[in-house]
Amino acid sequence: MAKEIISLQEVKNFQTRSEEFFPLNWYKEMLNDTPVYFDEKTNTWNVFKYKDVKQILTNHEIFSVEGPRTSISVGANNEEGTIPDNTNIMVDPPEHQKRRSLLSAAFTPRSLKNWQPRIQQIATELIDDIQKNSTVDIVQALAGPLPSMVITALFGVPVEDRSQFKHWVDILFQPYDKENQEEIERRKQEAAKEYYQYLYPIVVEKRSHPSEDILSDLIKAEVDGEKFTDDEIVRVSMFLLGAGVETTSHALANTFYSLLYDDQSLYQELRNDSDLVPKAVEEMLRYRFQIAKRDRTVKQDNDLLGPKMKKGDAVIAWMSAANMDEEMFEDPFSLNIYRSNNKKHLTFGKGQHFCLGAPLARLEITLALKTFLQNFSRIDPVESFELENSLTDSAPGQSLTHLPMKVYP
Repeated sequence: MAKEIISLQEVKNFQTRSEEFFPLNWYKEMLNDTPVYFDEKTNTWNVFKYKDVKQILTNHEIFSVEGPRTSISVGANNEEGTIPDNTNIMVDPPEHQKRRSLLSAAFTPRSLKNWQPRIQQIATELIDDIQKNSTVDIVQALAGPLPSMVITALFGVPVEDRSQFKHWVDILFQPYDKENQEEIERRKQEAAKEYYQYLYPIVVEKRSHPSEDILSDLIKAEVDGEKFTDDEIVRVSMFLLGAGVETTSHALANTFYSLLYDDQSLYQELRNDSDLVPKAVEEMLRYRFQIAKRDRTVKQDNDLLGPKMKKGDAVIAWMSAANMDEEMFEDPFSLNIYRSNNKKHLTFGKGQHFCLGAPLARLEITLALKTFLQNFSRIDPVESFELENSLTDSAPGQSLTHLPMKVYP
Protein backbone atom coordinates (compact mmCIF):
# COMPACT_ATOMS: atom_id res chain seq x y z
CA MET A 1 0.00 0.00 0.00
CA ALA A 2 1.36 3.43 -0.94
CA LYS A 3 2.38 5.67 1.92
CA GLU A 4 1.06 9.18 2.40
CA ILE A 5 3.71 11.71 1.38
CA ILE A 6 4.48 14.36 4.00
CA SER A 7 4.97 17.76 2.35
CA LEU A 8 8.02 19.18 4.07
CA GLN A 9 7.78 22.35 2.01
CA GLU A 10 5.16 23.42 4.52
CA VAL A 11 7.52 22.80 7.44
CA LYS A 12 10.46 24.64 5.88
CA ASN A 13 8.37 27.39 4.29
CA PHE A 14 11.29 28.84 2.32
CA GLN A 15 10.61 31.78 0.06
CA THR A 16 13.31 31.10 -2.54
CA ARG A 17 15.21 28.15 -3.98
CA SER A 18 18.49 29.69 -2.82
CA GLU A 19 17.28 29.83 0.76
CA GLU A 20 16.44 26.12 0.72
CA PHE A 21 19.70 25.24 -1.03
CA PHE A 22 21.72 26.26 2.01
CA PRO A 23 19.35 26.97 4.94
CA LEU A 24 21.90 27.81 7.62
CA ASN A 25 19.79 30.56 9.17
CA TRP A 26 16.82 28.22 9.48
CA TYR A 27 18.95 25.50 11.04
CA LYS A 28 20.43 27.97 13.49
CA GLU A 29 16.97 29.22 14.45
CA MET A 30 15.53 25.74 14.93
CA LEU A 31 18.55 24.44 16.85
CA ASN A 32 18.48 27.38 19.24
CA ASP A 33 14.75 28.05 19.60
CA THR A 34 12.72 24.93 18.79
CA PRO A 35 14.99 21.84 18.66
CA VAL A 36 11.93 19.57 18.99
CA TYR A 37 9.06 21.18 17.14
CA PHE A 38 5.52 20.02 16.33
CA ASP A 39 4.24 21.34 13.02
CA GLU A 40 0.45 21.43 13.00
CA LYS A 41 0.10 21.92 9.23
CA THR A 42 1.80 18.62 8.48
CA ASN A 43 1.02 16.90 11.79
CA THR A 44 4.70 15.99 12.28
CA TRP A 45 7.36 16.27 14.94
CA ASN A 46 10.56 17.83 13.61
CA VAL A 47 13.81 17.18 15.44
CA PHE A 48 17.10 19.03 14.91
CA LYS A 49 19.68 18.44 17.69
CA TYR A 50 22.44 15.90 17.05
CA LYS A 51 21.79 13.73 20.11
CA ASP A 52 18.05 13.67 19.42
CA VAL A 53 18.42 12.91 15.71
CA LYS A 54 20.88 10.12 16.53
CA GLN A 55 18.37 8.71 19.03
CA ILE A 56 15.63 8.67 16.39
CA LEU A 57 17.86 6.98 13.81
CA THR A 58 19.15 4.24 16.14
CA ASN A 59 16.42 3.50 18.70
CA HIS A 60 14.18 1.20 16.68
CA GLU A 61 12.31 0.13 19.82
CA ILE A 62 10.74 3.60 19.99
CA PHE A 63 11.13 5.04 16.48
CA SER A 64 10.13 2.73 13.63
CA VAL A 65 10.96 2.98 9.92
CA GLU A 66 7.60 1.33 9.29
CA GLY A 67 4.58 3.60 9.17
CA PRO A 68 1.79 4.94 6.96
CA ARG A 69 3.52 8.26 6.18
CA THR A 70 6.88 9.21 4.68
CA SER A 71 8.81 12.31 3.64
CA ILE A 72 10.71 10.52 0.86
CA SER A 73 9.01 10.07 -2.49
CA VAL A 74 10.81 7.20 -4.21
CA GLY A 75 9.57 5.00 -7.01
CA ALA A 76 6.00 4.92 -8.28
CA ASN A 77 2.62 3.57 -7.21
CA ASN A 78 2.49 0.76 -9.77
CA GLU A 79 3.78 -2.81 -9.68
CA GLU A 80 7.01 -2.00 -11.50
CA GLY A 81 7.77 1.01 -9.30
CA THR A 82 7.37 -0.52 -5.84
CA ILE A 83 9.88 -2.59 -3.93
CA PRO A 84 8.69 -6.16 -3.14
CA ASP A 85 7.66 -6.61 0.50
CA ASN A 86 10.13 -9.41 1.18
CA THR A 87 13.07 -7.32 -0.12
CA ASN A 88 12.10 -3.98 1.41
CA ILE A 89 14.85 -3.06 3.90
CA MET A 90 12.75 -0.26 5.38
CA VAL A 91 11.60 -2.52 8.20
CA ASP A 92 12.66 -2.85 11.81
CA PRO A 93 15.01 -5.48 13.25
CA PRO A 94 15.26 -8.45 13.32
CA GLU A 95 13.67 -8.77 9.84
CA HIS A 96 15.76 -5.85 8.59
CA GLN A 97 19.08 -7.62 9.10
CA LYS A 98 18.26 -10.57 6.85
CA ARG A 99 16.89 -8.40 4.04
CA ARG A 100 19.82 -5.99 4.22
CA SER A 101 22.31 -8.87 4.16
CA LEU A 102 21.05 -9.86 0.72
CA LEU A 103 21.52 -6.34 -0.62
CA SER A 104 24.87 -5.93 1.12
CA ALA A 105 26.28 -8.67 -1.09
CA ALA A 106 26.57 -6.06 -3.82
CA PHE A 107 28.41 -3.52 -1.67
CA THR A 108 31.30 -5.43 -0.09
CA PRO A 109 34.78 -3.94 0.43
CA ARG A 110 35.99 -6.40 -2.22
CA SER A 111 33.45 -5.00 -4.68
CA LEU A 112 34.52 -1.46 -3.91
CA LYS A 113 38.17 -2.32 -4.54
CA ASN A 114 37.25 -3.98 -7.85
CA TRP A 115 35.16 -0.98 -8.91
CA GLN A 116 37.82 1.64 -8.25
CA PRO A 117 39.67 1.30 -11.60
CA ARG A 118 36.38 1.56 -13.52
CA ILE A 119 35.32 4.64 -11.58
CA GLN A 120 38.74 6.20 -12.05
CA GLN A 121 38.60 5.60 -15.80
CA ILE A 122 35.20 7.28 -16.10
CA ALA A 123 36.31 10.27 -14.03
CA THR A 124 39.51 10.61 -16.09
CA GLU A 125 37.64 10.50 -19.41
CA LEU A 126 35.12 13.14 -18.32
CA ILE A 127 37.80 15.47 -16.96
CA ASP A 128 40.03 14.99 -20.02
CA ASP A 129 37.13 16.23 -22.13
CA ILE A 130 37.05 19.57 -20.25
CA GLN A 131 38.83 22.17 -22.35
CA LYS A 132 41.69 24.03 -20.68
CA ASN A 133 41.48 27.83 -20.33
CA SER A 134 37.74 27.77 -20.79
CA THR A 135 34.46 28.28 -19.01
CA VAL A 136 32.83 24.94 -18.16
CA ASP A 137 29.52 24.02 -16.58
CA ILE A 138 30.84 21.53 -14.02
CA VAL A 139 27.37 20.08 -13.34
CA GLN A 140 26.85 19.19 -16.99
CA ALA A 141 30.46 18.17 -17.59
CA LEU A 142 31.20 16.13 -14.46
CA ALA A 143 28.85 16.15 -11.45
CA GLY A 144 25.80 15.15 -13.50
CA PRO A 145 27.15 12.47 -15.84
CA LEU A 146 29.74 10.82 -13.54
CA PRO A 147 27.36 9.02 -11.15
CA SER A 148 25.03 7.83 -13.92
CA MET A 149 28.02 6.56 -15.95
CA VAL A 150 29.38 4.80 -12.87
CA ILE A 151 26.10 3.11 -11.98
CA THR A 152 25.53 1.90 -15.54
CA ALA A 153 29.05 0.49 -15.56
CA LEU A 154 28.57 -1.16 -12.17
CA PHE A 155 25.19 -2.53 -13.21
CA GLY A 156 26.89 -3.99 -16.27
CA VAL A 157 24.59 -2.32 -18.80
CA PRO A 158 25.68 -0.49 -21.97
CA VAL A 159 27.38 2.79 -21.17
CA GLU A 160 25.56 4.49 -24.06
CA ASP A 161 22.35 4.12 -22.04
CA ARG A 162 23.63 6.27 -19.17
CA SER A 163 21.59 9.31 -20.21
CA GLN A 164 18.44 7.19 -20.10
CA PHE A 165 19.33 6.07 -16.55
CA LYS A 166 19.73 9.70 -15.51
CA HIS A 167 16.37 10.52 -17.07
CA TRP A 168 14.65 7.74 -15.11
CA VAL A 169 16.35 8.79 -11.86
CA ASP A 170 15.32 12.42 -12.28
CA ILE A 171 11.69 11.35 -12.53
CA LEU A 172 11.58 8.48 -10.01
CA PHE A 173 13.17 10.58 -7.26
CA GLN A 174 11.31 13.80 -8.01
CA PRO A 175 9.53 15.21 -4.94
CA TYR A 176 5.75 15.44 -5.07
CA ASP A 177 4.12 18.83 -5.44
CA LYS A 178 0.53 19.24 -4.24
CA GLU A 179 -0.36 21.32 -7.27
CA ASN A 180 0.62 18.70 -9.85
CA GLN A 181 0.81 15.47 -7.85
CA GLU A 182 -1.26 13.47 -10.34
CA GLU A 183 0.95 14.48 -13.27
CA ILE A 184 4.13 13.66 -11.33
CA GLU A 185 2.73 10.26 -10.35
CA ARG A 186 1.79 9.54 -13.98
CA ARG A 187 5.34 10.34 -15.08
CA LYS A 188 6.81 8.22 -12.27
CA GLN A 189 4.72 5.21 -13.24
CA GLU A 190 5.71 5.60 -16.87
CA ALA A 191 9.41 5.85 -15.96
CA ALA A 192 9.17 2.83 -13.64
CA LYS A 193 7.59 0.74 -16.40
CA GLU A 194 10.23 1.81 -18.93
CA TYR A 195 13.03 1.04 -16.49
CA TYR A 196 11.56 -2.37 -15.64
CA GLN A 197 11.09 -3.35 -19.29
CA TYR A 198 14.65 -2.24 -20.07
CA LEU A 199 16.43 -4.00 -17.19
CA TYR A 200 14.47 -7.26 -16.84
CA PRO A 201 15.91 -9.00 -19.93
CA ILE A 202 19.41 -7.86 -18.89
CA VAL A 203 18.98 -9.52 -15.47
CA VAL A 204 17.68 -12.71 -17.12
CA GLU A 205 20.75 -12.77 -19.38
CA LYS A 206 23.12 -12.20 -16.45
CA ARG A 207 21.62 -15.12 -14.54
CA SER A 208 22.95 -17.37 -17.33
CA HIS A 209 26.12 -15.36 -17.91
CA PRO A 210 27.14 -13.54 -14.70
CA SER A 211 30.01 -11.05 -14.64
CA GLU A 212 31.68 -8.65 -12.22
CA ASP A 213 28.84 -6.22 -11.58
CA ILE A 214 26.15 -5.33 -9.05
CA LEU A 215 23.33 -7.15 -10.84
CA SER A 216 25.37 -10.38 -10.96
CA ASP A 217 26.24 -10.01 -7.28
CA LEU A 218 22.54 -9.65 -6.44
CA ILE A 219 21.78 -12.76 -8.50
CA LYS A 220 24.41 -14.75 -6.59
CA ALA A 221 23.47 -13.37 -3.15
CA GLU A 222 21.99 -15.92 -0.72
CA VAL A 223 21.08 -15.66 2.98
CA ASP A 224 19.51 -18.55 4.91
CA GLY A 225 18.66 -20.27 1.65
CA GLU A 226 16.85 -17.22 0.25
CA LYS A 227 17.80 -15.60 -3.05
CA PHE A 228 16.46 -12.75 -5.17
CA THR A 229 14.19 -13.49 -8.11
CA ASP A 230 14.74 -11.65 -11.40
CA ASP A 231 11.68 -9.50 -10.70
CA GLU A 232 12.97 -8.58 -7.25
CA ILE A 233 16.41 -7.65 -8.57
CA VAL A 234 14.96 -5.27 -11.14
CA ARG A 235 12.70 -3.56 -8.62
CA VAL A 236 15.33 -3.44 -5.86
CA SER A 237 17.91 -2.00 -8.27
CA MET A 238 15.57 0.92 -8.97
CA PHE A 239 15.93 2.01 -5.37
CA LEU A 240 19.72 1.61 -5.46
CA LEU A 241 19.79 4.23 -8.22
CA GLY A 242 19.02 7.01 -5.72
CA ALA A 243 22.15 6.29 -3.71
CA GLY A 244 24.12 5.68 -6.87
CA VAL A 245 23.14 8.72 -8.90
CA GLU A 246 20.99 11.49 -7.41
CA THR A 247 22.69 12.06 -4.05
CA THR A 248 26.24 11.61 -5.38
CA SER A 249 25.67 14.10 -8.17
CA HIS A 250 24.23 16.56 -5.64
CA ALA A 251 27.19 16.15 -3.28
CA LEU A 252 29.81 16.55 -6.02
CA ALA A 253 28.15 19.66 -7.47
CA ASN A 254 27.90 21.18 -4.00
CA THR A 255 31.59 20.49 -3.40
CA PHE A 256 32.57 22.57 -6.43
CA TYR A 257 30.11 25.29 -5.42
CA SER A 258 31.81 25.42 -2.02
CA LEU A 259 35.28 25.63 -3.57
CA LEU A 260 34.07 28.57 -5.66
CA TYR A 261 31.99 30.48 -3.12
CA ASP A 262 32.72 29.35 0.46
CA ASP A 263 36.52 29.40 0.55
CA GLN A 264 38.42 30.10 -2.67
CA SER A 265 41.79 29.38 -1.03
CA LEU A 266 40.80 25.78 -0.33
CA TYR A 267 41.20 24.66 -3.93
CA GLN A 268 44.90 25.52 -3.99
CA GLU A 269 45.36 23.95 -0.57
CA LEU A 270 43.92 20.67 -1.82
CA ARG A 271 45.93 20.85 -5.01
CA ASN A 272 49.12 21.22 -3.00
CA ASP A 273 48.28 18.25 -0.78
CA SER A 274 45.92 15.65 -2.26
CA ASP A 275 46.00 13.71 1.02
CA LEU A 276 43.61 16.37 2.35
CA VAL A 277 40.92 15.42 -0.17
CA PRO A 278 39.23 12.72 1.97
CA LYS A 279 39.02 15.22 4.87
CA ALA A 280 37.52 17.80 2.52
CA VAL A 281 34.97 15.30 1.24
CA GLU A 282 33.79 14.52 4.78
CA GLU A 283 33.52 18.19 5.67
CA MET A 284 31.59 18.89 2.47
CA LEU A 285 29.19 16.07 3.35
CA ARG A 286 28.71 17.63 6.78
CA TYR A 287 28.53 21.27 5.71
CA ARG A 288 27.28 21.32 2.14
CA PHE A 289 24.91 18.36 1.71
CA GLN A 290 21.43 19.87 2.05
CA ILE A 291 18.91 18.66 2.99
CA ALA A 292 19.44 15.19 4.57
CA LYS A 293 16.48 13.93 6.57
CA ARG A 294 14.72 10.71 7.59
CA ASP A 295 11.22 9.98 8.83
CA ARG A 296 10.17 7.60 11.59
CA THR A 297 6.92 6.58 13.29
CA VAL A 298 6.58 6.54 17.08
CA LYS A 299 6.01 2.94 18.27
CA GLN A 300 5.02 3.76 21.84
CA ASP A 301 4.13 6.82 23.91
CA ASN A 302 7.31 8.46 25.24
CA ASP A 303 8.96 11.70 26.32
CA LEU A 304 12.56 10.73 25.47
CA LEU A 305 13.16 14.00 23.60
CA GLY A 306 11.26 16.19 26.07
CA PRO A 307 7.73 16.70 24.72
CA LYS A 308 5.26 13.83 24.95
CA MET A 309 5.03 11.91 21.69
CA LYS A 310 2.21 9.47 21.05
CA LYS A 311 2.18 6.10 19.33
CA GLY A 312 1.62 6.64 15.61
CA ASP A 313 3.09 10.16 15.51
CA ALA A 314 5.32 10.94 12.52
CA VAL A 315 8.81 12.25 13.31
CA ILE A 316 11.24 13.93 10.89
CA ALA A 317 14.91 13.73 11.86
CA TRP A 318 16.79 16.60 10.18
CA MET A 319 20.30 15.17 9.83
CA SER A 320 21.76 18.21 8.06
CA ALA A 321 20.61 20.39 10.95
CA ALA A 322 22.20 17.97 13.41
CA ASN A 323 25.43 18.40 11.42
CA MET A 324 25.32 22.06 12.49
CA ASP A 325 24.85 21.40 16.21
CA GLU A 326 27.50 23.28 18.19
CA GLU A 327 27.22 20.72 20.99
CA MET A 328 28.75 18.22 18.58
CA PHE A 329 30.83 20.31 16.16
CA GLU A 330 32.91 23.30 17.18
CA ASP A 331 32.08 26.43 15.18
CA PRO A 332 29.67 24.34 13.05
CA PHE A 333 28.57 27.11 10.67
CA SER A 334 32.05 27.45 9.19
CA LEU A 335 33.79 25.22 6.66
CA ASN A 336 36.82 23.52 8.20
CA ILE A 337 38.40 20.48 6.54
CA TYR A 338 40.70 20.03 9.55
CA ARG A 339 37.77 19.45 11.89
CA SER A 340 38.79 16.46 14.00
CA ASN A 341 35.36 14.86 14.12
CA ASN A 342 33.87 15.83 10.75
CA LYS A 343 33.36 12.15 9.89
CA LYS A 344 30.74 11.95 12.65
CA HIS A 345 28.26 13.78 10.44
CA LEU A 346 24.86 12.12 10.03
CA THR A 347 24.42 12.80 6.31
CA PHE A 348 24.32 9.08 5.48
CA GLY A 349 22.24 8.22 8.53
CA LYS A 350 23.22 6.15 11.55
CA GLY A 351 22.65 2.67 12.88
CA GLN A 352 20.88 -0.19 11.14
CA HIS A 353 19.70 1.94 8.21
CA PHE A 354 23.03 3.62 7.42
CA CYS A 355 23.14 4.28 3.67
CA LEU A 356 24.34 1.22 1.74
CA GLY A 357 25.78 3.41 -1.00
CA ALA A 358 27.86 5.64 1.30
CA PRO A 359 31.24 3.98 0.54
CA LEU A 360 30.55 4.19 -3.20
CA ALA A 361 29.53 7.85 -2.98
CA ARG A 362 32.67 8.70 -0.98
CA LEU A 363 34.85 6.89 -3.49
CA GLU A 364 33.30 8.61 -6.52
CA ILE A 365 33.58 12.10 -5.04
CA THR A 366 37.15 11.52 -3.83
CA LEU A 367 38.40 10.13 -7.16
CA ALA A 368 36.65 12.85 -9.17
CA LEU A 369 38.00 15.65 -7.01
CA LYS A 370 41.56 14.29 -6.95
CA THR A 371 41.59 13.82 -10.72
CA PHE A 372 40.22 17.29 -11.33
CA LEU A 373 42.83 18.84 -9.00
CA GLN A 374 45.61 17.09 -10.91
CA ASN A 375 44.40 18.56 -14.19
CA PHE A 376 43.56 22.15 -13.32
CA SER A 377 45.70 24.62 -11.39
CA ARG A 378 42.91 27.09 -10.64
CA ILE A 379 39.16 27.61 -10.84
CA ASP A 380 37.31 30.93 -10.72
CA PRO A 381 33.61 31.78 -10.41
CA VAL A 382 31.72 33.37 -13.30
CA GLU A 383 30.26 36.80 -12.56
CA SER A 384 27.05 36.22 -14.50
CA PHE A 385 26.12 33.11 -12.47
CA GLU A 386 22.77 33.39 -10.69
CA LEU A 387 22.16 30.72 -8.06
CA GLU A 388 18.40 31.17 -7.89
CA ASN A 389 18.01 30.34 -11.60
CA SER A 390 20.34 27.33 -11.44
CA LEU A 391 18.47 25.14 -8.96
CA THR A 392 15.73 22.53 -9.22
CA ASP A 393 13.66 20.37 -6.86
CA SER A 394 15.25 17.00 -6.12
CA ALA A 395 15.23 14.25 -3.51
CA PRO A 396 18.05 15.86 -1.47
CA GLY A 397 16.43 19.32 -1.68
CA GLN A 398 17.37 22.04 -4.16
CA SER A 399 20.05 20.71 -6.52
CA LEU A 400 22.26 22.62 -8.92
CA THR A 401 21.38 22.27 -12.58
CA HIS A 402 24.22 24.54 -13.74
CA LEU A 403 27.48 25.77 -12.22
CA PRO A 404 29.74 27.62 -14.67
CA MET A 405 33.35 28.24 -13.74
CA LYS A 406 36.61 29.22 -15.39
CA VAL A 407 39.30 26.53 -15.43
CA TYR A 408 43.04 26.92 -15.96
CA PRO A 409 45.68 24.23 -16.74
